[in-house]
Amino acid sequence: MIAIVFITVLVLASVAFLMGRRRAIVLAAGQPAKLHSRPNYHGMYCFLMVLLVGWGLLLVVGVGAEIAIDRMLETQVSVARPEASSVERQLIISDARALATGALASADDSLRQSVSERFARFVMWRNWAISLLVLGGALVAAALCLRRISVSFRARNRAESMLRKMLAAMALIAVLTTVGIVLSLVFETFGFFRDIGWRVDKFLFGLNWSPLSGVMDGQLDPDRVGAVPLFAGTFLITLIAMFVAVPVGLFAAIYLSDFASSRARAIVKPMLELLAGIPTVVYGFFAALTVAPALRNTGETLGLTVASESALVAGVVMGIMIIPFISSLSDDVINAVPQALRDGSYGLGATRAETIRQVVLPAALPGIVSAVLLGMSRAIGETMIVVMAAGQGPNLTANPLAAVTTVTVQIVSLITGDTEASTAAGPAFALGFTLFCITLLMNVFAQKIVHRFREAYD
Repeated sequence: MIAIVFITVLVLASVAFLMGRRRAIVLAAGQPAKLHSRPNYHGMYCFLMVLLVGWGLLLVVGVGAEIAIDRMLETQVSVARPEASSVERQLIISDARALATGALASADDSLRQSVSERFARFVMWRNWAISLLVLGGALVAAALCLRRISVSFRARNRAESMLRKMLAAMALIAVLTTVGIVLSLVFETFGFFRDIGWRVDKFLFGLNWSPLSGVMDGQLDPDRVGAVPLFAGTFLITLIAMFVAVPVGLFAAIYLSDFASSRARAIVKPMLELLAGIPTVVYGFFAALTVAPALRNTGETLGLTVASESALVAGVVMGIMIIPFISSLSDDVINAVPQALRDGSYGLGATRAETIRQVVLPAALPGIVSAVLLGMSRAIGETMIVVMAAGQGPNLTANPLAAVTTVTVQIVSLITGDTEASTAAGPAFALGFTLFCITLLMNVFAQKIVHRFREAYD
Protein backbone atom coordinates (compact mmCIF):
# COMPACT_ATOMS: atom_id res chain seq x y z
CA MET A 1 0.00 0.00 0.00
CA ILE A 2 2.77 2.46 0.89
CA ALA A 3 4.54 1.77 -2.40
CA ILE A 4 1.31 2.32 -4.36
CA VAL A 5 0.69 5.65 -2.62
CA PHE A 6 4.31 6.66 -3.23
CA ILE A 7 4.04 5.96 -6.96
CA THR A 8 0.60 7.61 -7.15
CA VAL A 9 2.00 10.83 -5.70
CA LEU A 10 4.76 10.76 -8.33
CA VAL A 11 2.14 10.30 -11.06
CA LEU A 12 0.05 13.18 -9.66
CA ALA A 13 3.14 15.39 -9.59
CA SER A 14 3.86 14.56 -13.25
CA VAL A 15 0.27 15.39 -14.18
CA ALA A 16 0.55 18.65 -12.23
CA PHE A 17 3.70 19.48 -14.23
CA LEU A 18 1.84 19.06 -17.52
CA MET A 19 -1.21 20.98 -16.30
CA GLY A 20 0.90 23.83 -14.89
CA ARG A 21 2.88 24.11 -18.11
CA ARG A 22 -0.33 24.04 -20.15
CA ARG A 23 -2.04 26.65 -17.98
CA ALA A 24 0.93 29.03 -18.30
CA ILE A 25 0.80 28.74 -22.09
CA VAL A 26 -2.95 29.35 -22.13
CA LEU A 27 -2.64 32.45 -19.91
CA ALA A 28 0.05 33.82 -22.22
CA ALA A 29 -2.28 33.29 -25.20
CA GLY A 30 0.28 31.05 -26.84
CA GLN A 31 3.08 33.64 -26.52
CA PRO A 32 5.52 32.43 -23.82
CA ALA A 33 7.50 35.67 -24.13
CA LYS A 34 4.77 37.42 -22.11
CA LEU A 35 5.43 35.19 -19.11
CA HIS A 36 7.89 36.13 -16.39
CA SER A 37 9.15 32.51 -16.39
CA ARG A 38 9.14 29.93 -19.11
CA PRO A 39 6.23 27.43 -19.10
CA ASN A 40 8.51 24.61 -17.97
CA TYR A 41 9.29 26.50 -14.77
CA HIS A 42 5.57 26.82 -14.00
CA GLY A 43 5.22 23.08 -14.51
CA MET A 44 8.30 22.40 -12.39
CA TYR A 45 6.89 24.55 -9.58
CA CYS A 46 3.67 22.50 -9.54
CA PHE A 47 5.62 19.24 -9.78
CA LEU A 48 7.85 20.06 -6.81
CA MET A 49 5.00 21.34 -4.63
CA VAL A 50 2.87 18.23 -5.17
CA LEU A 51 5.86 15.97 -4.65
CA LEU A 52 6.99 17.66 -1.45
CA VAL A 53 3.52 17.81 0.07
CA GLY A 54 2.62 14.24 -0.88
CA TRP A 55 5.85 12.56 0.13
CA GLY A 56 6.15 14.76 3.22
CA LEU A 57 2.70 13.69 4.42
CA LEU A 58 3.52 10.08 3.57
CA LEU A 59 6.63 10.21 5.74
CA VAL A 60 5.00 12.00 8.67
CA VAL A 61 1.77 10.01 8.68
CA GLY A 62 3.52 6.68 8.06
CA VAL A 63 6.07 7.12 10.85
CA GLY A 64 3.49 8.54 13.25
CA ALA A 65 1.05 5.69 12.59
CA GLU A 66 3.77 3.08 13.07
CA ILE A 67 4.80 4.59 16.41
CA ALA A 68 1.18 4.75 17.53
CA ILE A 69 0.59 1.12 16.58
CA ASP A 70 3.68 -0.02 18.48
CA ARG A 71 2.62 1.81 21.62
CA MET A 72 -0.93 0.46 21.49
CA LEU A 73 0.30 -3.10 21.09
CA GLU A 74 2.83 -2.69 23.91
CA THR A 75 0.07 -1.33 26.15
CA GLN A 76 -2.17 -4.28 25.36
CA VAL A 77 0.56 -6.82 26.10
CA SER A 78 1.65 -5.02 29.28
CA VAL A 79 -1.91 -5.00 30.63
CA ALA A 80 -2.46 -8.65 29.75
CA ARG A 81 0.87 -9.86 31.14
CA PRO A 82 2.36 -7.32 33.54
CA GLU A 83 4.86 -9.87 34.89
CA ALA A 84 6.51 -10.38 31.48
CA SER A 85 9.91 -8.85 30.82
CA SER A 86 10.52 -6.36 28.02
CA VAL A 87 12.12 -9.06 25.86
CA GLU A 88 9.10 -11.36 26.30
CA ARG A 89 6.71 -8.54 25.42
CA GLN A 90 8.66 -7.72 22.27
CA LEU A 91 8.66 -11.41 21.33
CA ILE A 92 4.86 -11.59 21.71
CA ILE A 93 4.42 -8.50 19.53
CA SER A 94 6.85 -9.86 16.94
CA ASP A 95 4.97 -13.18 16.76
CA ALA A 96 1.65 -11.32 16.50
CA ARG A 97 2.94 -9.24 13.59
CA ALA A 98 4.22 -12.37 11.84
CA LEU A 99 0.86 -14.05 12.41
CA ALA A 100 -1.01 -11.09 10.93
CA THR A 101 1.21 -10.91 7.84
CA GLY A 102 1.10 -14.66 7.22
CA ALA A 103 4.75 -15.28 8.07
CA LEU A 104 3.59 -17.42 11.04
CA ALA A 105 0.97 -20.08 10.35
CA SER A 106 -0.67 -20.25 13.78
CA ALA A 107 -0.22 -19.45 17.46
CA ASP A 108 -1.41 -21.49 20.44
CA ASP A 109 -1.28 -18.46 22.71
CA SER A 110 -4.61 -16.59 22.85
CA LEU A 111 -2.80 -13.33 23.64
CA ARG A 112 -0.76 -13.55 20.46
CA GLN A 113 -3.91 -14.25 18.48
CA SER A 114 -5.67 -11.26 20.04
CA VAL A 115 -2.73 -8.93 19.44
CA SER A 116 -2.49 -10.20 15.87
CA GLU A 117 -6.13 -9.40 15.15
CA ARG A 118 -5.79 -5.94 16.64
CA PHE A 119 -2.61 -5.30 14.68
CA ALA A 120 -4.39 -6.28 11.44
CA ARG A 121 -7.16 -3.75 12.18
CA PHE A 122 -4.61 -1.04 12.96
CA VAL A 123 -2.79 -1.71 9.70
CA MET A 124 -6.03 -1.42 7.74
CA TRP A 125 -6.89 1.90 9.40
CA ARG A 126 -3.34 3.12 8.84
CA ASN A 127 -3.47 2.32 5.15
CA TRP A 128 -6.77 4.14 4.71
CA ALA A 129 -5.53 7.15 6.67
CA ILE A 130 -2.32 7.33 4.63
CA SER A 131 -4.21 7.02 1.35
CA LEU A 132 -6.76 9.70 2.15
CA LEU A 133 -4.43 12.20 3.78
CA VAL A 134 -1.53 11.86 1.37
CA LEU A 135 -3.52 11.80 -1.86
CA GLY A 136 -5.87 14.49 -0.58
CA GLY A 137 -2.95 16.71 0.38
CA ALA A 138 -1.31 16.17 -3.02
CA LEU A 139 -4.51 17.10 -4.85
CA VAL A 140 -4.98 20.23 -2.74
CA ALA A 141 -1.36 21.24 -3.39
CA ALA A 142 -1.87 20.74 -7.13
CA ALA A 143 -5.05 22.86 -7.11
CA LEU A 144 -3.38 25.69 -5.18
CA CYS A 145 -0.35 25.68 -7.48
CA LEU A 146 -2.46 25.84 -10.61
CA ARG A 147 -4.46 28.68 -9.11
CA ARG A 148 -1.32 30.70 -8.39
CA ILE A 149 -0.04 30.54 -11.95
CA SER A 150 -0.27 33.87 -13.75
CA VAL A 151 1.61 35.85 -16.36
CA SER A 152 3.63 37.70 -13.73
CA PHE A 153 4.15 34.74 -11.39
CA ARG A 154 7.86 34.20 -10.64
CA ALA A 155 7.80 30.44 -11.13
CA ARG A 156 11.49 30.18 -11.94
CA ASN A 157 12.51 31.90 -8.70
CA ARG A 158 10.20 29.66 -6.65
CA ALA A 159 11.27 26.45 -8.38
CA GLU A 160 14.99 27.19 -8.11
CA SER A 161 14.59 28.20 -4.47
CA MET A 162 12.81 24.93 -3.72
CA LEU A 163 15.51 22.96 -5.51
CA ARG A 164 18.25 24.70 -3.52
CA LYS A 165 16.44 23.93 -0.29
CA MET A 166 16.00 20.29 -1.30
CA LEU A 167 19.71 19.96 -2.11
CA ALA A 168 20.61 21.59 1.20
CA ALA A 169 18.25 19.18 2.98
CA MET A 170 19.94 16.20 1.30
CA ALA A 171 23.35 17.46 2.39
CA LEU A 172 22.04 18.02 5.93
CA ILE A 173 20.64 14.49 6.01
CA ALA A 174 24.07 13.11 5.06
CA VAL A 175 25.74 15.14 7.81
CA LEU A 176 23.13 14.22 10.41
CA THR A 177 23.41 10.55 9.46
CA THR A 178 27.15 10.65 10.08
CA VAL A 179 26.65 12.46 13.38
CA GLY A 180 23.97 9.97 14.39
CA ILE A 181 26.23 7.00 13.66
CA VAL A 182 29.07 8.50 15.69
CA LEU A 183 26.79 9.41 18.62
CA SER A 184 25.23 5.94 18.68
CA LEU A 185 28.70 4.41 18.80
CA VAL A 186 29.77 6.77 21.59
CA PHE A 187 26.70 6.24 23.80
CA GLU A 188 26.65 2.46 23.44
CA THR A 189 30.39 2.30 24.07
CA PHE A 190 30.02 4.35 27.25
CA GLY A 191 27.27 1.96 28.34
CA PHE A 192 29.57 -1.00 27.75
CA PHE A 193 32.42 0.49 29.78
CA ARG A 194 29.98 1.34 32.54
CA ASP A 195 28.88 -2.30 32.65
CA ILE A 196 32.48 -3.48 33.12
CA GLY A 197 33.22 -0.88 35.80
CA TRP A 198 35.09 1.55 33.51
CA ARG A 199 37.94 -0.95 33.14
CA VAL A 200 39.06 0.46 29.79
CA ASP A 201 42.50 -1.11 30.23
CA LYS A 202 40.92 -4.58 30.34
CA PHE A 203 39.32 -3.95 26.96
CA LEU A 204 42.26 -2.27 25.20
CA PHE A 205 45.05 -4.44 26.59
CA GLY A 206 43.33 -7.65 27.69
CA LEU A 207 44.23 -10.91 25.95
CA ASN A 208 41.08 -12.93 26.68
CA TRP A 209 38.03 -12.28 24.47
CA SER A 210 34.93 -14.15 25.56
CA PRO A 211 32.47 -11.41 26.62
CA LEU A 212 29.29 -13.48 26.63
CA SER A 213 30.60 -16.59 28.37
CA GLY A 214 29.33 -16.77 31.92
CA VAL A 215 27.09 -13.71 31.55
CA MET A 216 24.81 -13.47 34.57
CA ASP A 217 21.90 -11.03 34.73
CA GLY A 218 23.31 -9.07 31.82
CA GLN A 219 26.59 -8.31 33.62
CA LEU A 220 29.86 -8.63 31.71
CA ASP A 221 33.09 -9.99 33.18
CA PRO A 222 35.87 -7.37 32.77
CA ASP A 223 38.49 -10.12 32.56
CA ARG A 224 36.90 -11.56 29.41
CA VAL A 225 36.62 -8.50 27.20
CA GLY A 226 40.23 -8.18 26.05
CA ALA A 227 40.10 -7.11 22.40
CA VAL A 228 43.82 -7.43 21.60
CA PRO A 229 43.43 -10.82 19.78
CA LEU A 230 40.70 -9.37 17.56
CA PHE A 231 42.64 -6.28 16.51
CA ALA A 232 45.81 -8.33 16.08
CA GLY A 233 43.98 -10.69 13.73
CA THR A 234 42.41 -7.77 11.87
CA PHE A 235 45.72 -6.04 11.25
CA LEU A 236 47.48 -9.31 10.38
CA ILE A 237 44.95 -10.16 7.65
CA THR A 238 44.86 -6.55 6.44
CA LEU A 239 48.66 -6.44 6.25
CA ILE A 240 48.77 -9.63 4.18
CA ALA A 241 46.03 -8.31 1.91
CA MET A 242 47.84 -5.02 1.34
CA PHE A 243 51.11 -6.85 0.59
CA VAL A 244 49.21 -8.58 -2.21
CA ALA A 245 46.99 -5.74 -3.43
CA VAL A 246 49.27 -2.68 -3.35
CA PRO A 247 52.16 -3.95 -5.50
CA VAL A 248 49.93 -5.74 -7.97
CA GLY A 249 47.39 -2.93 -8.19
CA LEU A 250 49.95 -0.13 -8.42
CA PHE A 251 52.17 -1.89 -10.97
CA ALA A 252 49.10 -2.79 -13.02
CA ALA A 253 48.05 0.87 -12.98
CA ILE A 254 51.52 1.99 -14.09
CA TYR A 255 51.52 -0.56 -16.90
CA LEU A 256 48.05 0.40 -18.10
CA SER A 257 48.72 4.14 -18.02
CA ASP A 258 52.24 4.34 -19.48
CA PHE A 259 53.23 1.06 -21.11
CA ALA A 260 50.16 -0.77 -22.42
CA SER A 261 48.86 -0.27 -25.94
CA SER A 262 45.31 0.96 -26.47
CA ARG A 263 44.18 -2.56 -27.37
CA ALA A 264 45.78 -4.12 -24.30
CA ARG A 265 44.35 -1.41 -22.06
CA ALA A 266 40.87 -1.95 -23.48
CA ILE A 267 41.09 -5.65 -22.56
CA VAL A 268 43.02 -5.67 -19.27
CA LYS A 269 41.37 -2.74 -17.47
CA PRO A 270 37.77 -4.07 -17.74
CA MET A 271 38.94 -7.52 -16.65
CA LEU A 272 40.63 -6.06 -13.58
CA GLU A 273 37.56 -4.00 -12.69
CA LEU A 274 35.43 -7.12 -13.11
CA LEU A 275 36.99 -8.45 -9.89
CA ALA A 276 35.23 -5.68 -7.95
CA GLY A 277 31.83 -7.01 -9.01
CA ILE A 278 32.31 -10.53 -7.66
CA PRO A 279 30.32 -11.09 -4.42
CA THR A 280 32.44 -11.57 -1.32
CA VAL A 281 30.76 -14.89 -0.59
CA VAL A 282 32.20 -16.17 -3.89
CA TYR A 283 35.64 -15.03 -2.75
CA GLY A 284 35.00 -16.87 0.52
CA PHE A 285 34.15 -20.11 -1.29
CA PHE A 286 37.22 -19.66 -3.49
CA ALA A 287 39.38 -19.19 -0.40
CA ALA A 288 37.92 -22.13 1.52
CA LEU A 289 37.68 -24.65 -1.33
CA THR A 290 40.61 -23.75 -3.58
CA VAL A 291 43.25 -21.55 -1.95
CA ALA A 292 43.20 -23.14 1.52
CA PRO A 293 43.78 -26.75 0.30
CA ALA A 294 46.47 -25.56 -2.12
CA LEU A 295 48.37 -23.68 0.62
CA ARG A 296 47.94 -26.55 3.05
CA ASN A 297 49.34 -29.06 0.56
CA THR A 298 52.20 -26.72 -0.29
CA GLY A 299 52.97 -26.27 3.40
CA GLU A 300 53.01 -30.02 3.98
CA THR A 301 55.45 -30.40 1.09
CA LEU A 302 57.74 -27.82 2.72
CA GLY A 303 57.32 -29.33 6.18
CA LEU A 304 55.11 -26.48 7.49
CA THR A 305 51.90 -26.85 9.44
CA VAL A 306 49.17 -24.78 7.78
CA ALA A 307 45.78 -24.66 9.46
CA SER A 308 42.71 -25.35 7.36
CA GLU A 309 41.59 -21.82 8.23
CA SER A 310 44.47 -19.36 8.32
CA ALA A 311 45.21 -15.65 8.13
CA LEU A 312 47.34 -16.23 5.04
CA VAL A 313 44.44 -17.69 3.04
CA ALA A 314 42.07 -14.88 4.02
CA GLY A 315 44.71 -12.20 3.40
CA VAL A 316 45.70 -13.49 -0.04
CA VAL A 317 42.12 -13.77 -1.28
CA MET A 318 41.20 -10.43 0.26
CA GLY A 319 44.19 -8.87 -1.49
CA ILE A 320 42.92 -10.23 -4.82
CA MET A 321 39.54 -8.69 -4.09
CA ILE A 322 41.11 -5.27 -3.35
CA ILE A 323 43.32 -5.15 -6.47
CA PRO A 324 40.71 -3.45 -8.71
CA PHE A 325 40.08 -0.70 -6.15
CA ILE A 326 43.74 0.26 -6.05
CA SER A 327 44.53 -0.30 -9.74
CA SER A 328 41.52 1.60 -11.07
CA LEU A 329 41.93 4.66 -8.85
CA SER A 330 45.70 4.71 -9.26
CA ASP A 331 45.33 4.45 -13.02
CA ASP A 332 42.97 7.45 -13.04
CA VAL A 333 45.27 9.66 -10.95
CA ILE A 334 48.37 8.66 -12.95
CA ASN A 335 46.58 9.51 -16.19
CA ALA A 336 45.59 12.84 -14.66
CA VAL A 337 49.26 13.89 -14.33
CA PRO A 338 49.87 16.49 -17.08
CA GLN A 339 51.65 15.15 -20.14
CA ALA A 340 53.85 18.26 -20.08
CA LEU A 341 55.62 16.89 -16.99
CA ARG A 342 56.46 13.68 -18.81
CA ASP A 343 57.63 15.57 -21.90
CA GLY A 344 59.83 17.84 -19.81
CA SER A 345 61.42 14.84 -18.11
CA TYR A 346 62.03 13.14 -21.44
CA GLY A 347 63.51 16.37 -22.77
CA LEU A 348 66.03 16.38 -19.93
CA GLY A 349 67.19 12.90 -20.93
CA ALA A 350 65.33 10.80 -18.35
CA THR A 351 64.17 7.33 -19.29
CA ARG A 352 60.54 6.25 -19.04
CA ALA A 353 61.21 4.37 -15.79
CA GLU A 354 62.99 7.39 -14.28
CA THR A 355 60.14 9.66 -15.37
CA ILE A 356 57.58 7.44 -13.70
CA ARG A 357 59.61 7.05 -10.51
CA GLN A 358 60.74 10.67 -10.08
CA VAL A 359 57.98 12.71 -11.74
CA VAL A 360 54.72 10.84 -12.27
CA LEU A 361 54.46 8.96 -8.97
CA PRO A 362 55.29 12.01 -6.78
CA ALA A 363 52.69 14.04 -8.67
CA ALA A 364 50.08 11.28 -8.27
CA LEU A 365 50.99 10.47 -4.65
CA PRO A 366 47.84 11.93 -3.01
CA GLY A 367 45.56 9.92 -5.27
CA ILE A 368 47.60 6.75 -4.81
CA VAL A 369 47.49 7.13 -1.03
CA SER A 370 43.73 7.62 -1.22
CA ALA A 371 43.42 4.43 -3.27
CA VAL A 372 45.52 2.49 -0.74
CA LEU A 373 43.43 3.85 2.13
CA LEU A 374 40.24 2.83 0.34
CA GLY A 375 41.62 -0.66 -0.14
CA MET A 376 42.72 -0.84 3.49
CA SER A 377 39.28 0.26 4.69
CA ARG A 378 37.73 -2.40 2.47
CA ALA A 379 40.02 -5.03 3.97
CA ILE A 380 39.36 -3.98 7.56
CA GLY A 381 35.60 -4.08 7.04
CA GLU A 382 35.45 -7.42 5.23
CA THR A 383 33.60 -10.20 7.05
CA MET A 384 32.53 -13.05 4.78
CA ILE A 385 36.01 -14.01 3.55
CA VAL A 386 37.33 -14.05 7.13
CA VAL A 387 34.46 -16.22 8.36
CA MET A 388 34.98 -18.80 5.63
CA ALA A 389 38.78 -18.71 5.37
CA ALA A 390 40.29 -17.52 8.67
CA GLY A 391 37.93 -18.78 11.37
CA GLN A 392 35.96 -17.21 14.21
CA GLY A 393 38.07 -18.05 17.23
CA PRO A 394 40.05 -15.21 18.88
CA ASN A 395 43.68 -16.26 18.66
CA LEU A 396 46.56 -13.94 19.53
CA THR A 397 49.34 -14.90 17.16
CA ALA A 398 51.65 -13.40 14.58
CA ASN A 399 51.80 -16.65 12.64
CA PRO A 400 50.00 -16.16 9.29
CA LEU A 401 49.57 -19.93 8.99
CA ALA A 402 47.32 -20.08 12.09
CA ALA A 403 43.60 -19.40 12.39
CA VAL A 404 42.58 -15.93 13.59
CA THR A 405 39.48 -13.76 13.61
CA THR A 406 38.75 -10.08 13.08
CA VAL A 407 36.77 -7.32 14.72
CA THR A 408 33.99 -7.33 12.13
CA VAL A 409 33.45 -11.07 12.43
CA GLN A 410 33.03 -10.78 16.19
CA ILE A 411 30.61 -7.86 15.79
CA VAL A 412 28.44 -9.99 13.50
CA SER A 413 28.68 -12.95 15.90
CA LEU A 414 27.57 -10.81 18.84
CA ILE A 415 24.67 -9.10 17.08
CA THR A 416 23.29 -12.25 15.42
CA GLY A 417 23.74 -14.54 18.43
CA ASP A 418 21.11 -15.86 20.80
CA THR A 419 22.12 -13.62 23.70
CA GLU A 420 19.85 -10.75 24.71
CA ALA A 421 20.48 -7.79 22.39
CA SER A 422 21.05 -5.32 25.23
CA THR A 423 23.90 -7.49 26.55
CA ALA A 424 25.54 -8.29 23.22
CA ALA A 425 25.25 -4.77 21.77
CA GLY A 426 27.71 -3.28 24.27
CA PRO A 427 30.79 -5.28 23.23
CA ALA A 428 29.83 -4.97 19.54
CA PHE A 429 29.51 -1.18 19.67
CA ALA A 430 32.72 -0.89 21.69
CA LEU A 431 34.58 -2.84 19.00
CA GLY A 432 33.04 -0.70 16.28
CA PHE A 433 33.89 2.57 18.03
CA THR A 434 37.49 1.49 18.66
CA LEU A 435 37.89 0.43 15.04
CA PHE A 436 36.41 3.75 13.95
CA CYS A 437 38.95 5.67 16.04
CA ILE A 438 41.85 3.58 14.71
CA THR A 439 40.87 4.08 11.07
CA LEU A 440 40.37 7.80 11.70
CA LEU A 441 43.88 8.09 13.12
CA MET A 442 45.24 6.13 10.17
CA ASN A 443 43.58 8.56 7.76
CA VAL A 444 44.97 11.57 9.61
CA PHE A 445 48.46 10.05 9.60
CA ALA A 446 48.22 9.27 5.89
CA GLN A 447 47.16 12.82 5.10
CA LYS A 448 50.18 14.15 6.97
CA ILE A 449 52.43 11.89 4.92
CA VAL A 450 50.81 13.15 1.72
CA HIS A 451 51.34 16.79 2.69
CA ARG A 452 54.93 16.02 3.68
CA PHE A 453 55.93 14.43 0.37
CA ARG A 454 53.49 16.08 -2.00
CA GLU A 455 55.00 18.01 -4.88
CA ALA A 456 53.11 21.04 -6.20
CA TYR A 457 53.17 22.00 -9.86
CA ASP A 458 51.94 25.15 -11.58
